[in-house]
Amino acid sequence: MTMKLTNTQTLILNTAIQSSGGQLSWFPDNLKGGARNKVLGSLLRQGLIQIDGESHRVTDLAYEALGLAVPPASAEPIKAAPRIRENTKQAQIIAMLQRPEGATIGQIVEATGWQPHTVRGTFAGAFKKKLGLTLSSSKDDHGQRVYRIGHAD
Repeated sequence: MTMKLTNTQTLILNTAIQSSGGQLSWFPDNLKGGARNKVLGSLLRQGLIQIDGESHRVTDLAYEALGLAVPPASAEPIKAAPRIRENTKQAQIIAMLQRPEGATIGQIVEATGWQPHTVRGTFAGAFKKKLGLTLSSSKDDHGQRVYRIGHAD
């Protein structure tokens, strides 16, 4: 299977493999904000990286896509991240939670038409257990609970 990678994706993956043991810790200076999230999302969907705590790590598939030998198995095998489909309510919620201001249950209910208990269940089941996302919450100035992905408050 030949995978078509952009120059930016190839550079990010090669740098992670060569300099930080597979952890994505460097990005081109011109890749910020939404553009960085778009590249990371594409790499996640292709199974080339996985979420590793608060950062990302290359998978065995990334080594293969770059034509490199997969490193010997470590204590814990690196598996591809679960696939997140685009243009779904789940993807819409993840995008809302990745915003700097995060999202409230009410905002998500309004955007999806779901009941609040369905949103909370999605957080616990699909996001935390299935996708391995780290959710955090804090109260805003109005006392409403705001949820975010990957931001420790």
